[in-house]
Amino acid sequence: MAPAALATRLPLFLSAVRFQETIFALPFAYTGMVLAAEGLPTWHQFGWITTAMVGARTLGMAANRLVDHHIDARNPRTSGRHLPTGALASADVAVLAAAAAAVFVFAASRLNGLALALSPVAGAYLIAYPYTKRFTWATNLLLGWALAIAPAGAWIGVRGSLDWETVLLSLAVASWAGGFDILYHVQDRDFYIGAGLHSVAQRFSVVAAFWMARALDLVAVAALVALGVWLDLAFPYFIGCAIAAALMAYKYRIVTPVDISRMGLAFMRINAYVSTTMLVSTLIAVLMD
Repeated sequence: MAPAALATRLPLFLSAVRFQETIFALPFAYTGMVLAAEGLPTWHQFGWITTAMVGARTLGMAANRLVDHHIDARNPRTSGRHLPTGALASADVAVLAAAAAAVFVFAASRLNGLALALSPVAGAYLIAYPYTKRFTWATNLLLGWALAIAPAGAWIGVRGSLDWETVLLSLAVASWAGGFDILYHVQDRDFYIGAGLHSVAQRFSVVAAFWMARALDLVAVAALVALGVWLDLAFPYFIGCAIAAALMAYKYRIVTPVDISRMGLAFMRINAYVSTTMLVSTLIAVLMD
């Protein structure tokens, strides 16, 4: 693609993969990075971890758009996306996915051998995840584990090993993100039923979906607190856990099983506040030790 054409399409690419929503996962990646470094990482680690995370998320979103573009075209909520409307062609998004994959793997190679070895595994998971809505209601939970790759990957990027502490952090992220995804796809329940697709709301009902999301939020908070106790982190970390828990609880004031009209930007901001709160509180706690 010529540079001029690429520059023209860049805003479309960024919009198609919702680049601005990188803030959901990146703060938790940085949380894993700070904990692994027991303070501030090197600039080398920070730069390549950031590059790897942005590449991985772009790969996952681009793959999602490609895999699901026929479904998106039939779903009233998603029919205005770039592929269904023709704003971008499948070949455009495929090129973006390939470029993101190359960036991800190269960035991993600049960190350490284990990061490089596991990068194709993580990439394959991100590409395969969108297919799961075709055969299992657990697709929402699997999305949570896709986001949980971020803190584990950042930890590996710093230490070159996958330790039990980061498994606990990844459990917290997977539970939090899985709960959010369950609620988000309540919007698509009727479409999923008609299209033969699967989600928690489609399988168990909207009310049950809300209860499962609440349970996952409780698991997330418990895992975060347990991690702080395990690592003997200073008190600001636990203040962050309390704020994150309050934010998770507040979202159930914004959306309910009978009113999901505010399942939009304000709701998404709460999730960004959760991840950012945990990063800031973790950084302060670690620097205090």
